[in-house]
Amino acid sequence: MLFDSHAHYDDEKFNEDRDDTIKNARESGVSYILNAATDIDTSLFGVGLTEKYDFIYTAVGVHPHCVGAMDEDAIIKMSELVKKPKVVAVGEIGLDYYYDNSPRDVQKHWFLRQIEFAKDVNKPIIVHDRDAHEDIMNLIKSSHAEKVGGVIHCFSGSVQMAKELLDLGFYLSFAGAVTFKNARKAIEVLQYAPIDRILIETDSPYLTPEPFRGKRNDSRHVRLVAEKIAEIKGLSFEDVALTTLNNAKDLFGIA
Repeated sequence: MLFDSHAHYDDEKFNEDRDDTIKNARESGVSYILNAATDIDTSLFGVGLTEKYDFIYTAVGVHPHCVGAMDEDAIIKMSELVKKPKVVAVGEIGLDYYYDNSPRDVQKHWFLRQIEFAKDVNKPIIVHDRDAHEDIMNLIKSSHAEKVGGVIHCFSGSVQMAKELLDLGFYLSFAGAVTFKNARKAIEVLQYAPIDRILIETDSPYLTPEPFRGKRNDSRHVRLVAEKIAEIKGLSFEDVALTTLNNAKDLFGIA
């Protein structure tokens, strides 16, 4: 009854036990997983996962860390991959001003270009936003990304930013960080945002929730995110699990 809406099972941290980890997640009650790409190679890997597992879906796209080497050939390759039946989104795309692994003007160019691509193929976007809230909002608005909608993954913005995104029809996704002691801002947003506009995720193998923080994350721990959100919003775990599952299915067009 759980939908892990953002994981990276292409990551090398899963090389030794990927199949067992995915199987264990399924047996623990995870009904769906969406694998988020970071470049063309991981986009291809994600498509391979969808062909191997009936409950895994994927996105294609190039992460802001990787856009320094991006060119229009990548868009051509993405346009072929997006035709695959279980490619349901473009992502993860966006801006990262914390690490600045790619020049900011290059990040903005390819974020906009991939939004235009998403509009061309009519797929929602999965947005990475780290320390770039103002530019993320400006580019989403100027590009009219609301035409395809999407989700801001690992949402870290303010209540005001959340309001603007919700008004545009976007979803907000939350991961293990909501269980951390310094999660005040995320808790404020969760108290404000309606449950029918929230997704849950692990960002595996990263952002492992308490009490497993410091260890490799996997989709089984999405349950801990749902439990924390249920506590914050005064809802039952079952209500949070089922509603966020249906939210993800609606956003990604999964029957």
